[in-house]
Amino acid sequence: MPATAPLSPPPATLSRRAKAAIVVRMMLDAGVPLPLDQLPVAVQSDLTTELGGLRYVDGGTLREVASEFLGAMERAGISFPGGIDGALSLLDGHISQDTAERLRLGGRPRPDDPWSHICDLPVDRLAALTDGEAVEVAAVVLSKLPTSRAAEVLGKLPGDRARRIACAISGTASVPPDTVARIGRALMDQIASTPDTAFAEPPAKRIGAILNAAPSRTRNDMLAALDQDNPTLAQDVRKSILTFEDLPTRLEPRDVPSILRGVEQDVILRALGVSDGAAAVTAEFLLENMSRRLADQIRADIEDQPAPTPEEAEAAQGQIVAALRDMMDRGEITLIAKPAAAA
Repeated sequence: MPATAPLSPPPATLSRRAKAAIVVRMMLDAGVPLPLDQLPVAVQSDLTTELGGLRYVDGGTLREVASEFLGAMERAGISFPGGIDGALSLLDGHISQDTAERLRLGGRPRPDDPWSHICDLPVDRLAALTDGEAVEVAAVVLSKLPTSRAAEVLGKLPGDRARRIACAISGTASVPPDTVARIGRALMDQIASTPDTAFAEPPAKRIGAILNAAPSRTRNDMLAALDQDNPTLAQDVRKSILTFEDLPTRLEPRDVPSILRGVEQDVILRALGVSDGAAAVTAEFLLENMSRRLADQIRADIEDQPAPTPEEAEAAQGQIVAALRDMMDRGEITLIAKPAAAA
């Protein structure tokens, strides 16, 4: 049997576009679905124009074009899309949407992930949020927090509740991911429904801070007016007020040297240079709780200088209280709680 002569290449008159049009026509005739709509518009236009320009093509030419096409396909390798976006397009429908979204974000949490917002809340806000939820929900919240922040939140909660939440954490291993996601969304809805406030501290504390810096006459007049207009608010304001006269009952004796160390000597002399009233009791309390040598030196200096006016003494006493408050804000000093009767 004589060997079959190899097919000769298609006529040289056929361009690459014409060959592509012939291949497309043969595949369409064979019922092969071609996603031509995904080609660039210009390519779709050129292909349509080329198909419209062809007339009759004999069987030999068809076989030659098909053979060349198949040969080109066999020699071709495989190309990959390059980049994460191309890979995700290629795998569209084959991997989960959550995985695809996480990969698009480079492993970062989704912008709408409620837990990324919840974990960024201040510790005090997290403690309040956790304290208002069921123990099981609170355990999920703490499990989502970094370990150090979870420990801080537990430290802000009442002891018994903190212990129950800590015990409940052991049961969070079996909580399904979709349940954790629903809890996060519910908490975010709760946070979003809480109206923003212009001031971080409650009114009584803000009024107390203002009256702390006010002259005693103004402070007493304001408190008397509050007693008439709003007794409950007046009581809360008194709890947040700290005056020079309060120091003997609110200040630990061992803290006296630390406070006075940050106050200028002439201010101390004016503040302690009072001879009667509650301020004199405070002055004696401060003198008794510093070194004897320093107390004797201050007493001698007070004797050697003119007595301060009431305004000068009160201003100096206010500076000592301000120094004390600065140390309280830094966590260096803790006051003795007011007795219940005084509150």
